[in-house]
Amino acid sequence: MKLINNMGAILLLLTLATSCSDKKTENKMKTTTETAVKARAEYIEAAPNVKLHVTDLGDGKPVVFIHGYPLSDAMWEYQYHPLIKEGYRVIGITLRGFGLSDKPYGKYNYDQFADDIKAVLDALDVTDATIVGHSMGGAIALHYTAKYNNAHVSKLVLLSAAAPVQTKRADFPYPFAAKEDLTNWIGLNNTDRPGLLAAIGAQFALTPEAISPGIGKWMGDIEMQSSPYAMEQALMALRDEDLRGDLPKIKVPTLIVHAKEDKIVAYALAEQMNKGIAGSQLVTFEKSGHAIFIEERDKFNEELIKFIKQ
Repeated sequence: MKLINNMGAILLLLTLATSCSDKKTENKMKTTTETAVKARAEYIEAAPNVKLHVTDLGDGKPVVFIHGYPLSDAMWEYQYHPLIKEGYRVIGITLRGFGLSDKPYGKYNYDQFADDIKAVLDALDVTDATIVGHSMGGAIALHYTAKYNNAHVSKLVLLSAAAPVQTKRADFPYPFAAKEDLTNWIGLNNTDRPGLLAAIGAQFALTPEAISPGIGKWMGDIEMQSSPYAMEQALMALRDEDLRGDLPKIKVPTLIVHAKEDKIVAYALAEQMNKGIAGSQLVTFEKSGHAIFIEERDKFNEELIKFIKQ
């Protein structure tokens, strides 16, 4: 009788142990599933066979970043950190052909880039975002906002934007470069791509010492991830696109940030955009060149956050 009672106790203990083990396994699986659900996509398919790399960090009101030529969403590293700390969600989109995004054969014009941005923001179901574009990315952000009637975005930031036109026209003398200058850059891309990047790099900052060697190498490494074909086609877009017709279509609050001494994109272009975009604000930087986001990082971040909060 005593043996039977002992066996019963042992069976009860085994049953309880098995039950606890099952619950632990169930809880572990539940936690794993919840973690998997919360993970955000690093690649989003913008079109068949075209996946774009996306940095998606933080929570709160979204800020969408479009990189300049020929960088990637990685260029915004020192904007991501302070914005996340301020309670914002940052979304950096790398355009097709650049960085870690797919590099297919096909179109690389402002229409195509705008379509890709729309596809990403549709997929992420983003609303009420501030969209920020640098250099060529500024022109693309401008064109996206105009083409899609402010879809997903409520504010626009044009940082050293190569817009509305990056090369001189008979009726638009404000850019530094003639079309022939960009054609020469295209030729250099196709014969000596490191030489092209060196030529751009020599004009990128206000002075050679304004960007540290480490930061310079970091940006150079990002640039070399780009497709040579995409770099060629994007230079053609920079040379040929004319966004003057987009300026009156911008109906969202717009911040224009530009350095007086920018050697790549003339400050006069910022003044023209300020005149053409109703209600826009122009903030002038005095101690940087084309790389405001690095050269005067803290001041730019402060101006950006202040504008978002308005």
